[in-house]
Amino acid sequence: MKVSQLAEQTGLNALNQCKDRVIEGAYISDMVSDVITGAKANHLLVTLQTHKSLIAAANLVDVAAIVFTRGKKPAADVVELATKAGIALFGTDKDTWSFALKMGELGIK
Repeated sequence: MKVSQLAEQTGLNALNQCKDRVIEGAYISDMVSDVITGAKANHLLVTLQTHKSLIAAANLVDVAAIVFTRGKKPAADVVELATKAGIALFGTDKDTWSFALKMGELGIK
């Protein structure tokens, strides 16, 4: 499934414009060190964290996109950094658990 398809099917709000990539899985974490050691390339990263360090970690592992849950929104400088790195950012008002369940229903694990 492509990131744009997930966004459409789950009502995600795009926070920037980036390349539409294929999602090969998902990783959920709020710890940067955990993202670096556990996330994989082309996975969707789901988190509450909105700081620059998260973008650096996501870029290091080459995630397909990042989804911020519970209405969290990164500052403009974080969005700019993600855009330069080619990382699509999305937001949802759903809590992380609810969003994870929806991803599972759509076949993203």
